Amino acid sequence: MKLDIVSIFPEYFAPLEVSLLGKARRTGLLDVRVHDLRRWTHDRHNTVDDTPYGGGPGMVMKPEPWGEALDAIAPPSGGAVPRLVVPTPSGRPFTQVMAAEFAAEPWLLFACGRYEGIDRRVYDEAAARMPVTEVSLGDFVLAGGEVAVLVMIEAVSRLVPGVLGNTDSVTDDSFAPGAMESLLEGPVFTKPPLWRDRPVPEILLSGNHGAIARWRRDQALRRTARYRPDLLARLDRAALDKHDLATLADAGFPVDGEDMAD
Repeated sequence: MKLDIVSIFPEYFAPLEVSLLGKARRTGLLDVRVHDLRRWTHDRHNTVDDTPYGGGPGMVMKPEPWGEALDAIAPPSGGAVPRLVVPTPSGRPFTQVMAAEFAAEPWLLFACGRYEGIDRRVYDEAAARMPVTEVSLGDFVLAGGEVAVLVMIEAVSRLVPGVLGNTDSVTDDSFAPGAMESLLEGPVFTKPPLWRDRPVPEILLSGNHGAIARWRRDQALRRTARYRPDLLARLDRAALDKHDLATLADAGFPVDGEDMAD
């Protein structure tokens, strides 16, 4: 998978050299290239921003360096084109489903905006020749897109075949498509079985894999009902069995418009 990143702070991406992502880069599973936007400026101050038309506070990133950067990385006359991903508070919410969609792409190009954002014409120009996705990590504002891009790359890359040592690891993740979609993962435990007078739940030591799977799903349902009831509203009612419904009722989550806790 090819990943290009454009930023005025390329040093921000040093973490991509470590852990699983660093290993994936060294083995060739990920081809990550970080580009300094200032390479495409032509004044002695390497200017990348200017005051906004219409007035207002802050600065806006100029279209010229961004246009040249995108042309150099993905030439208009070339064959393959990347998906341009731009982190912005006004974008679509980033989810596990979106991460999986991105992981299926052969080439992603991330544009890290700063200040008040990138001149809108850059998006429109790029959209004429490549898919463009504006993505938000949540209802908050960051100083720049670099942190958001690091988050997205980690979420996407771990879904690329071969990056994780155990391919089954992603199936039990929170929000994973399938049984865990719209659910938070439950608590996890490891050795020793007793720590500071706190035991591991007996069911996990039973060896009964069916019962363990049921316990883990119950915990996921309860944790989601407690911390993210908004996610439960998205669950497919037809996919819930009687035990699921009873667990949700016990957790006080209304099903079919009724308060099942009553």
